[in-house]
Amino acid sequence: MTACAQPGCSGQIEDGYCNVCGMPAGQLVSTSSTAPPAPAPTPAPSAPTTQSVAVAAAGGMPLQAVAGSRPSAASGRCPMPGCGGEIRDGYCDICGSPPDAAPGPDDDAALSTVTRGSSRLGSTALGTQRATSDGTRATRRIGGHAHRMRGNRIGAGLTRVPPAPATDPARAVLRTPVVPEHKRNCPSCGAAVGRSRGDQPGRTTGFCAKCRNPFSFEPKLVKGDLIAGQYEVAGCLAHGGMGWIYLARDRNVSDRWVVLKGLLNSGDSDATAAAIAEQRFLAQVTHPLIVEIYNFVSHEGAGYIVMEYVGGRSLKQLLKDRMTANGGEYDPLPVDQAIAYILEALPGFAYLHDQGLIYCDFKPDNVIQVGDAIKLIDLGGVRRSDDQESAIYGTVGYQAPEVATMGVSVQSDIFTIGRTLMVLCAEFRGYQSTYEFTFPAPDSTPFFEQNDSLYRLLLRCCAADPTDRFTSVDELRVQLLGVLRETVARRTRGTVLTSAASVLFEPPTALGHTIEWDDLPELRPDTADPQHAWLSNIDIEDPQQRLDALYRAPGRSPETLLARAVACLELGRRNIVDEIVAEMLRDDPWEWRAVWMQGLAALRMGDWPAAQSAFNAVYGQVPGELAPKLALAVACERGDEPALAESLYATCVATDANYVAPAAFGLARIRAQRGDLESAVTALDLVPPTSRGYAESRLLRARHLLSLGSKLKNLDDAMKSVAATGLQGRGSAEFTTTILERALQEVRRSGPRPNLTVGDHPATEQALRQGLEQAYRTLARHDPTRRVELIDRANRLRKWSFL
Repeated sequence: MTACAQPGCSGQIEDGYCNVCGMPAGQLVSTSSTAPPAPAPTPAPSAPTTQSVAVAAAGGMPLQAVAGSRPSAASGRCPMPGCGGEIRDGYCDICGSPPDAAPGPDDDAALSTVTRGSSRLGSTALGTQRATSDGTRATRRIGGHAHRMRGNRIGAGLTRVPPAPATDPARAVLRTPVVPEHKRNCPSCGAAVGRSRGDQPGRTTGFCAKCRNPFSFEPKLVKGDLIAGQYEVAGCLAHGGMGWIYLARDRNVSDRWVVLKGLLNSGDSDATAAAIAEQRFLAQVTHPLIVEIYNFVSHEGAGYIVMEYVGGRSLKQLLKDRMTANGGEYDPLPVDQAIAYILEALPGFAYLHDQGLIYCDFKPDNVIQVGDAIKLIDLGGVRRSDDQESAIYGTVGYQAPEVATMGVSVQSDIFTIGRTLMVLCAEFRGYQSTYEFTFPAPDSTPFFEQNDSLYRLLLRCCAADPTDRFTSVDELRVQLLGVLRETVARRTRGTVLTSAASVLFEPPTALGHTIEWDDLPELRPDTADPQHAWLSNIDIEDPQQRLDALYRAPGRSPETLLARAVACLELGRRNIVDEIVAEMLRDDPWEWRAVWMQGLAALRMGDWPAAQSAFNAVYGQVPGELAPKLALAVACERGDEPALAESLYATCVATDANYVAPAAFGLARIRAQRGDLESAVTALDLVPPTSRGYAESRLLRARHLLSLGSKLKNLDDAMKSVAATGLQGRGSAEFTTTILERALQEVRRSGPRPNLTVGDHPATEQALRQGLEQAYRTLARHDPTRRVELIDRANRLRKWSFL
């Protein structure tokens, strides 16, 4: 079929006629107002097609009439919506409709609803309209907000990471590809090779003195080599664990840039073919965060992976640039930026793990930032999780300790993630030697003391036993996001306060000055638990009746055991709670929710050391959650650990709006206990007016201000605090009289201060006497037992007695 030649028609010629407008092939209807061209010869009639019959039935001209008619002068545009034709001889030359065929407002064939576009409305002039409205014209746009739309991709919207500029591939090629001597190691046994001796430079090729295997650090490919008849080598980019990495152009696909990476250090063609066949599964890895594998080829006995070229800078190069700018001293990334990079990479790991693949060799070298995005590169070490035969590639200081004996796993990948995060954000000397698998003590490393949640997360990522690590990168990501929120809150001093729902805990329910075990956040139910549906129908207020019902559950599961523990906590039966906890931990020694219940029971019974131990263990398992920090703060406050409690409360109050009120009260208690009332007042000022504990915070604030002394400013603040509570009756009157008595004493002692006020009263003796007189009379109405005494005091302050 060929396309119809009529202007504006999208039909196809079938059997000599258009299947849309019905015009014959070769006949072009002019849409101009000039004289029509000579008629084209009429083709032989043919049977109408299905499409042409449909057009005729829809109200158009009969096809025979169209085919045999002469085009005539146009008499107006076609009224049909969307048609660009003109009326000729009473019909449209495109759609064939008569001039009165357009649907009217009452026509049943019209659309059932009339769409009214916003373009019919007036619009405030912007851009070029505004620039030209006064006779002038801007030559360029000087403002914009595009950076807000994309500047926070890395950082989960919590922090901003500077974008990295793209690099020109041709400039990335090394002019003199040489491996430094200190990086020359045998690819077989890792021994130092190719080192200089005296005046003799080190050899770049030869045999290892330890294992006798050959080594070569010279590039196998040179500029101009054509690999597999398709990839033209441009030069060397870098030297990696499997040899040189080359830049090339793909002559079969638009000369695009690609990367060639050595696959096997062997001259055995059979081994090369086997290795290529074994690694072809990498071509099926497709994820936006992972470099794409295009092909696998062999050349002169060596195998190569053909990969997407990613222009940008690696995180290792970023660290080097920072070190250079810092005069050669190590300059780690800001903690929030380091976490942001790792968070961005984790979905790529989740994808690989879902495919049954292990990345194996994660490190700063293998993360490339391009603009505001990253890519995981170097898939040469990726292997299937059940592969027990292939060589394992890793890097000292990053690889998990069990890999040599147990092989790789999701947990070994998580180990490399933790080590990479540590290297990005901390100056950690000896991480490839003394501390190859461990960390130094926090008291000897200020960074760890200053970033306690991050340290606890790194400890779990890099636990010696892989079963003690996070079970998945999804679990790690949830906790790392919480740590990032804390880090940003600390950096911004809580000025960017947000609230994010936890997937593990409900918000705290504490309302006022004190916080008890049942005010702490509750555990969110696990919807995947087999008894969740049954438990969701249990709505019994009485704890004993609820406990009886729970013992009749159709099945035993962690959620039913936790529900029984809560009921027993309400009944004060710690012995049964301990039994439930022991039962849950026998089933699953990593069940931290059982330890949470253990901590609540200890807190309820006043066993502060046991509560501290339990909540600290939960903190170590979920270091990004605030709930265990708040619980541990309460246990430490009551268990003679005020400094740690204050630090934990400060973290909570700065990080999440749901935790501000209980944590602010906690800070105020600790500071007041050590006599720092001014700081206690500052803590109470953090309680927002929207909190249900706001009124109590104002009253407590007023008491602290009164305790600070008789400075008029403090007394005025105390009066305002009482007013902000909305307190009425006797309580308000008692506060008012006490404050005004103090103010009157201060004015008599130091003289009037008419430029200051205490509440609504100027700081003069006469004004304060009048205010205090009225306060005594108000209090007398609310305190019948002291009515006579208070009236006498008021009378003594009356103006006539003063004169």
